[in-house]
Amino acid sequence: MIQSHESNINYQATPSKPLGEALVDNGLITAEQLQEALEYQQQKGHKKLLGEILVELNFLSEQQVLEVVADGYGVPFVTHTARIADPRVVEQLPREFLEEHRVLPLFLVRDVLTVAVSEPANLFLIEEVERESGFTVQIVAATGQEIESSLRAYLPSANVFVIDDIYEDVDDADFSIIENQVTELADLEEVAGRSPVVKLVNYLIYSAVQEGASDIHLEPDDHHLRVRYRVDGRLYETLNPPYQMHAALTSRIKIMSNLDISERRIPQDGDIHVMLEGRPIDLRVSTMPGKFGEKTVVRIIDNRNAIVSLDKLGFSQDMLKNWKDIISQPNGVVLVTGPTGSGKSTTLYSVLSMINSEQHNLSTVEDPVEANIPGVNQSQVNERAGYDFATALRALLRQDPDILMVGEIRDAETASTATQAALTGHLVFSTLHTNDAPSAVTRLVNVGIEPYLVAATIRGVLGQRLVRKICPHCKESYEPDAITSEAVAEYVEPFDVLYRGKGCARCRGTGFAGRIGIFELLLPDEKFLTAVAEGASLQELREYLKSGGWSTLRADGMQKVRDGLTTAEEVFYVTVT
Repeated sequence: MIQSHESNINYQATPSKPLGEALVDNGLITAEQLQEALEYQQQKGHKKLLGEILVELNFLSEQQVLEVVADGYGVPFVTHTARIADPRVVEQLPREFLEEHRVLPLFLVRDVLTVAVSEPANLFLIEEVERESGFTVQIVAATGQEIESSLRAYLPSANVFVIDDIYEDVDDADFSIIENQVTELADLEEVAGRSPVVKLVNYLIYSAVQEGASDIHLEPDDHHLRVRYRVDGRLYETLNPPYQMHAALTSRIKIMSNLDISERRIPQDGDIHVMLEGRPIDLRVSTMPGKFGEKTVVRIIDNRNAIVSLDKLGFSQDMLKNWKDIISQPNGVVLVTGPTGSGKSTTLYSVLSMINSEQHNLSTVEDPVEANIPGVNQSQVNERAGYDFATALRALLRQDPDILMVGEIRDAETASTATQAALTGHLVFSTLHTNDAPSAVTRLVNVGIEPYLVAATIRGVLGQRLVRKICPHCKESYEPDAITSEAVAEYVEPFDVLYRGKGCARCRGTGFAGRIGIFELLLPDEKFLTAVAEGASLQELREYLKSGGWSTLRADGMQKVRDGLTTAEEVFYVTVT
């Protein structure tokens, strides 16, 4: 027994029996395996412990060995340390000490510090922890991997929060620690660091990513707090935490994104970088003061979903061939149009990934950079510092580029610079917020680009929207009513049945799972370009395209309805004509 302090753990300075004997007695290994491990240990010159040898020979896992070691020393064995550790207590010891010795402080009760260690036999380490912390120490055992994972979660480097291991099912009883509205700043900061708040915020991030959500909304109302996720473009309510937690949750998110928790009167914007299941995910945080407190929206930028093959975006075979021809042009301006959330960035990332090569210098200016593309030089605007799209684009032209991607043409200066770049032999991709593809051409004229320059540089315009796909797990056929049949038949060949989702647990009862693009592609011919150069109106351009059998967004959408990919209601929801 260790006599240096009182402890409720019957720690033994020596194990009750040798490790090998204990493992055989517990039926974890055979006597033959033990003998083989001992012989292997002899060959290695005793440089490794028996437990390490058994793990190396794949006879046992690290956890199995440590459970028996802990039992031999009378020490409890624990798992899920990140869930039970108090974030404030973790910081009781220097970071360097924790990482060097693989030690994790769990909680502090009446000046007794409970610590998880991976070497319960190391008496000197226990004494060192007591000396460093100044507290009486009692130990529990946990695997080295478990401790390291928890340390990454609570002591992130470079403001990267590892959230894999610190989420769990939300239980209102778990948050009873916070009973009243917190108003004092010091109290608010202290409560925001408590384990229930940390766990809930990480649970929200984790579950949102697992659900494939693009945004998290925390919305306070009159003594009511709701959390909604935007999945497949639609919001749905997922959780109602106790209203009293609102200030602490908002403050926790602000702390993670380096925002001012004392400022609640004006909007704030920030970023959070997290690691989830070994991959980086960026979060964009926006707070807005409201009648019942600050509303917080967290945009999820998941690189895993940002780059999709062109073949999987939803193009018809003919349109995909024409689109690939356009993006293979040596110079000119190529535009992608649609409202916010219509998938423009995903399409452009897919294009850049396809045409990227060692022979070309691909450079982008974005706001923000939503995904990292290996081999592409990506730059993010900073308007507060005066680094806007126009300034960045001018700078990029001095970087010897071949292909440029400008996140958005917002003003005359950016449009003019992009046009000049196309005239001087560059291929320029960009986006515009217009309702359809023809509108993009006249928008360039309206912002001040001469019609003849637009006609000389435009290579193609892709208009797009996103519609929800029918859930494959509850998909069923049905006979549509007369109105739906007539609306769909206007665009596609005759049909007998259409398809819909009945609603199941996998799609949360919505009947939809995932989204697919619907497109219209403006491929300008000589007559169209002549009309543009002569200053034709938007209506005149549309009439010309329709006379040539141009396929609109709605027509492409109805074909996907006919093919059983989506529903007519979805197409009507996102298109005008």
